[in-house]
Amino acid sequence: MIEGLINPADPPERREEKLLTIARVLMRRVEQITDDGGIAYAQFERAALLEDQVRERTRELSRALDLLNETNAALHDANRQTEQARQNLASAIETVQEGFALFDANDVLVMCNSRFGMHMPDIRSRLLPGLTFDGYVDLCAHSAHLALAEGETPESWSIGRKRRHEERHVSFNVRMDFDHWVQVSEHRTADGGTVVLQTDVTDLIRLERQEMGRILDDQERLLRATLDHIDQGVAIFDREAQLVGWNARLGALLAIPVVRLRVGTAFEQIMLRLRAGFRMGQGMTEARMLTWADGRHSRPPLTFDLRHDAGLILTVFAQEMPDRGFVMSFTDITTERRAQEDLSRAKETLEVRVAERTLDLADALGRAERANASRSRFVAAASHDLLQPLSAAKLFLSAIPPEGVSAPVAETLGKAQNALVSVEAILAQLLDISRLESGRAALSVGPVPVGRLLRQLAEEFAPIALAKGLRLTVRASDAVVLSDAGYLRRILQNLIGNAIRYTDKGGVLVAARPRGTRLRLEVWDSGPGIPDEEQEAIFKEFHRIDGRASASEGMGLGLAIVERACTLLNHPLALWSRMGRGTVFMVQLPLADAAAQPEVTHRPAQLDQASAAGRIVLLVENDAELRRALTLVMEQWGAEVIEAADAAEAQSLLADLGILPDALLIDHQLESDMTGLDLIAAFRADHGILPTRLITASRDSTLRRAAAEAGVPVLEKPVSPEALRAFLAGL
Repeated sequence: MIEGLINPADPPERREEKLLTIARVLMRRVEQITDDGGIAYAQFERAALLEDQVRERTRELSRALDLLNETNAALHDANRQTEQARQNLASAIETVQEGFALFDANDVLVMCNSRFGMHMPDIRSRLLPGLTFDGYVDLCAHSAHLALAEGETPESWSIGRKRRHEERHVSFNVRMDFDHWVQVSEHRTADGGTVVLQTDVTDLIRLERQEMGRILDDQERLLRATLDHIDQGVAIFDREAQLVGWNARLGALLAIPVVRLRVGTAFEQIMLRLRAGFRMGQGMTEARMLTWADGRHSRPPLTFDLRHDAGLILTVFAQEMPDRGFVMSFTDITTERRAQEDLSRAKETLEVRVAERTLDLADALGRAERANASRSRFVAAASHDLLQPLSAAKLFLSAIPPEGVSAPVAETLGKAQNALVSVEAILAQLLDISRLESGRAALSVGPVPVGRLLRQLAEEFAPIALAKGLRLTVRASDAVVLSDAGYLRRILQNLIGNAIRYTDKGGVLVAARPRGTRLRLEVWDSGPGIPDEEQEAIFKEFHRIDGRASASEGMGLGLAIVERACTLLNHPLALWSRMGRGTVFMVQLPLADAAAQPEVTHRPAQLDQASAAGRIVLLVENDAELRRALTLVMEQWGAEVIEAADAAEAQSLLADLGILPDALLIDHQLESDMTGLDLIAAFRADHGILPTRLITASRDSTLRRAAAEAGVPVLEKPVSPEALRAFLAGL
């Protein structure tokens, strides 16, 4: 009820006055009413409480009014600042030299300056806030000041302009009337609006056009100067096959007067001149050329020759240009063609001479090959013939009993034995060189245990090194390599032997060092070293650095064999040496697969040599001296020897004696149609398999394979007494 008496719109002083009046009226009424039940007092309390609430409500209302006044003041200041900012923005935009417009995220014009649309005064008054972007584009498209391209309509221009508006940033030039140009740029704002800038670029376009014209003029002058100074005749035609450019050389080559060459001359006129004195080559015809120049079909590049009756030869090259015109060049190749013809005739003459020379070289090569083959056969035959008496001499010397021989005679016999060993080594080296040079050396590449080979070589060369007072150190390896065991042994023998021979103090080191998938075998010495100028020559036959070559010190064949064997086996060979410091030879070998490594076998224990006593041996040898020496040696060991010079004699003796020998020693090269292997096969057919050895001086790999297939071990000449003794002891 009290709220109905108080008007909230009254000022606070008026409302307080009303409240005090209401309170006095209520107090008087309370005093007038007598209530024995205490109702009057309760009403008084409620009146007092109501008065407190009224005061509290009045204070809150006062604070709300104060806050409202402050807010209204702040809003007034903000509106004033916003208006000031708008005015400042409008002033700033107005100072911009370009046309400026701002469209909001809904493509509605928010504001623009007075220069926006300045090149289209017929629509300038309609560019007001609230205009849509599509409306703005349509106004521009129908403006009388917009210069449309040929064939372009306002509608097509409007569609293209709206399509560009879809991009976030765009810039393009618009042509206006009277050759004015405006550059329009659009940029998106952060809230999705669009800023449009219009810049007058007429001066830049005209300046660029002038510069381009100047460049084109310069290029035209440069092109004209170039055409006039080249040695080719050049004709340029437009898409209508009319002449638009040429040089003076064209008229000179085609003998066309200058007055006949002018802009607009049809290609047919040029063809008339070509028809008059030239013949076309490479299948080119006048009709085909005219069809090509017509341009109704594709124009692939053309090349053909023109021959004049006077002997002039021109090559023509025609090619289409990007603007559907084409260019033709005419080059005088008369001198080149004549030179080519002369060269062709000279070539024919030269071919005849080369053929004759080739035949001469083929004859020379045949003679050289025959000479080389003859030399190889001579070396092999000579070695075979030398090995026969050499083997006999060694056996005769070994047959001399040591008992009853004086010391000087024993020393002489030892020297003779050493000399025969040296001669045997030289013959073996000659045979190796012969096989390696002839290409007939057969390889048997397989897994070779390096450790076993190096230990054998250490045992072989240790006494030689000890005799010279040298240290021989061999660092073996458990690796297995892929090589030919025989040739690898010969390579290492020659390298180690050379190292010991040329080292006077210090020692020799033989080491096996793994290098990835390869193993490098190194032979180091502390010798005098090899000069740089000699490091290639030392691999030649019979070449020694000190100039000496003798049977006792070597003939200079060892490194030649090493180099050829390494080449044959594809084992890279390297050399490093320093004068006064020593030399190292290095051979790289491929490691064998672990699965291919051979099993290690143990040598059987050597049997008692006395077990040869009483054994009957059939010896078939066509050389009487060697046969007698072998018989003498074996008889000294207690064996009984049946001698025969050939297969027929051996078969006759066995038939007469009626006994079966315990072992066979058969020479392969017999003086009959039957070879040693043939005799062994015939004997086995009649009597079964007996212990057998094939004696031969031949190192032919074919013979070795045949003997291996027959299961017959080979004793090489000169026959080693130790090998022969081991064979008999094993019986």
